[in-house]
Amino acid sequence: MTDSTVYLIGAGPGNEGLITVRGLELVRKADVLVYDQLGTSAFLDQVPEGCQMYDVGKSSGNHKLSQDGINELLAQKAKEFKTVVRLKGGDPYIFGRGGEEYLYLKERGIKVEVVPGITSAISVPAYAGIPITQRGYTTSLAIITGHEAQKEASELNWKALAGIGTVVFVMGVKNIGKICQNLINEGKDPSTPVAMIRNGTLPSQKTYIGTLATMEEIVKKENIQPPCITVVGKVVDLHPELNWFERLPLYGKKIVVTRSRSQASSLLKELKELGADAIECPTIKITEITDNRAFESFIEKQGDYSHLVFTSVNGVEVFIKKLLEANKDLRILYGKKIICIGPATAKAFKDRGIIPDFIPETYVAESMIPYFEKENNAKVAILRAEKAREVLPEALKKLGHQVDIIPLYHTDLEESLNPEVLDYLEKSEIDLVTFTSSSTVEGFAKMLEKTTIKPESIPAAVIGPVTEESCNKYGFNVKIKAQEFTIPGLVEAINFLFCDK
Repeated sequence: MTDSTVYLIGAGPGNEGLITVRGLELVRKADVLVYDQLGTSAFLDQVPEGCQMYDVGKSSGNHKLSQDGINELLAQKAKEFKTVVRLKGGDPYIFGRGGEEYLYLKERGIKVEVVPGITSAISVPAYAGIPITQRGYTTSLAIITGHEAQKEASELNWKALAGIGTVVFVMGVKNIGKICQNLINEGKDPSTPVAMIRNGTLPSQKTYIGTLATMEEIVKKENIQPPCITVVGKVVDLHPELNWFERLPLYGKKIVVTRSRSQASSLLKELKELGADAIECPTIKITEITDNRAFESFIEKQGDYSHLVFTSVNGVEVFIKKLLEANKDLRILYGKKIICIGPATAKAFKDRGIIPDFIPETYVAESMIPYFEKENNAKVAILRAEKAREVLPEALKKLGHQVDIIPLYHTDLEESLNPEVLDYLEKSEIDLVTFTSSSTVEGFAKMLEKTTIKPESIPAAVIGPVTEESCNKYGFNVKIKAQEFTIPGLVEAINFLFCDK
């Protein structure tokens, strides 16, 4: 037996922000990940390289692996690896069969640690504006598995449940008729409010409100599908007043982010915080130039340069990485003026204790020209992507400055469109596609060439005039342009576009 531990971890209800710090920490160092279908998808890309992953998810009528099979898998992997993570939606001990897994492993001498999770029975109603306990509304609470209602000889005490103020049913969509009728039969008022919340805590969340007498018909009419949480009780009446999540400004909007995977996180995060269903669809990837003779030459004669110009965060990151590889550090910047296009590029230096000498008011290359008109005989190194606009170097040369272009990375196009995005586009269900550079526009246009989707059908949001020009070139339908050419500026423009809609 190896010195191993099996961690039974609750992933929460599905929203990636609702896993515990401890849970995410363990996912990120797992040797083996055994995961469920619901509530875990947001964390599958957090595992380290080489982690073995096993999907044992269960859905109604479809069990990829029996519970006995899951138990055996965990025990076997604990013999082979040190850190085995069993990632379960919600909480491991609330209708999660975590107790069964623990006992099975304990009997075999395997060390187990339980990391509680935020159960959907509590979090999903909270995201729908329904506090499941509230003074003046209820003094009692029950949490029930909805599957129990389908059994002829149910173990549930329906008479007792009818007397409880709030009853939360987990996984009860198919049995909603029996649930409502059993409660009515035991004396619950047919007009008792009922809420069914589908895809709770996710951008696709939707809340349906009815009563014990009407909810079954609503489910049929709206064709409500699992997964759902059902809340029965007077607290449902608080939904109209406390429904915060579904009132977020971008709630329900499907917005595509086309930045490279390494850059997408900040835009995805800001859009999701405003309620958007932000979908990652990278159209480019940033690749460092490895055998870089131009950079080697720069290092050799770095003392000759008076000004260093950085046009992107990527340039700063790669520059510092290559400095360290050359056994150099930021002291090489002594005596040079650091010029940055955009606050994000400047922040990459500020975070390392370097204050740039100049950041233009507008974040395009042309905005630097007035600054260099005041300089005399500057020796300028522009550290940037391999392929970029030549406006700045050409203008600086005309002003009499010496200019060297030091390419640090190149931008490659991704080959295929995210299948999820393609499906939404074909159904005309995408509200906006965001573009943060001309290369993202080019990459998306190339991807569309393999489909029947026309560029003019793509509603676009662009970060600035250069990107807008590229969109017009390919025929995209530009809906909004950021006033400030930054990620926060783009988010603000998108928010403005939908704020009155």
